[in-house]
Amino acid sequence: MKKVVLRLDLHDDKAKQKAMKAVSRLSGIDSIAMDMKEKKLTVIGAIDPVEVVSKLKKKWYAEILTVGPAKEPEKKDEPKKEESKKEEGKKTQEQQIAELVKAYEAYNPYLTKYYHVVSMEENPNSCVIC
Repeated sequence: MKKVVLRLDLHDDKAKQKAMKAVSRLSGIDSIAMDMKEKKLTVIGAIDPVEVVSKLKKKWYAEILTVGPAKEPEKKDEPKKEESKKEEGKKTQEQQIAELVKAYEAYNPYLTKYYHVVSMEENPNSCVIC
């Protein structure tokens, strides 16, 4: 069970309904919630976050904010142990996000991050008429 929080660029309730309907068609989803004030979509279930984003990216700008367990376990340990566990948890969460980004880039190879522009003045061989 994973809890995925996404930021969507939606403007009205009709777009919200379409986005929720598109996500609800994926298998393994337990619940979907949308906060229109902060434009956040929360999806809980046995799902792949990359699959959810790729489904939404077809029509809207979607960005993964957080990925984590559906429910946080109750903590009844000593404070010193909790601090060390939190530090380890942050590292693993950062690693998980990095893995998800790499997986998304592998899934969408046409993702452009940089644009390369070559000017005719920079390339002396580009002139046809001498």
